[in-house]
Amino acid sequence: MNQLRQLMLEELQRRNFAATTSRTYLHGVAHFSRYFRRPPDQLGPEDIRKYQAMLFTKLKYSPNTVIVRLSSLRFFYIHVLKRHWSVAETPYPKKLRHLPGVLSQEEVAQLIEAVDSPFHRILLMTMYATGARRAEAAHLKVSDIDSKRMVVHIREGKGGKDRLWAVTHNRSFRPLPWSTRMTIRLLSMSAGLR
Repeated sequence: MNQLRQLMLEELQRRNFAATTSRTYLHGVAHFSRYFRRPPDQLGPEDIRKYQAMLFTKLKYSPNTVIVRLSSLRFFYIHVLKRHWSVAETPYPKKLRHLPGVLSQEEVAQLIEAVDSPFHRILLMTMYATGARRAEAAHLKVSDIDSKRMVVHIREGKGGKDRLWAVTHNRSFRPLPWSTRMTIRLLSMSAGLR
């Protein structure tokens, strides 16, 4: 499996897949191989069908998780082993689409006020104000914050895309008594301490 794993990693890197996607795909193929206690290149479409059924029935995975597992196997068989992949033999389950839960202004204020550390409170406020994802917020630098223009530059976010986020101050809603400018200044100062 080590040689196959290395080949798969190289193929993922050649296609510039994100590190998280690469880890997920490698884990998916390794799990498939462990389940049958055989190298994945010795397994075929019938094994994939059994594996897919097991993910639903035994492990109770959601359709979206099963889709990711099948995508990792599809990538492995097509790009690493150079084998044919039949969608008819391994149909993808119907994807579940859920509306995200939306917190009320009061719930957001309670969540932010519940944080003890000023640094973490500011980080949470920044994530809320900019819509940054956890990984995006973790990679923010002082130079990404333009307090004069009230803009936060999020670099290499989801899908490797950059975006600018205008931070506005809505006077009708103040989760904390700090202004947005003060939040940005404090975040800039605390980011310099890391």
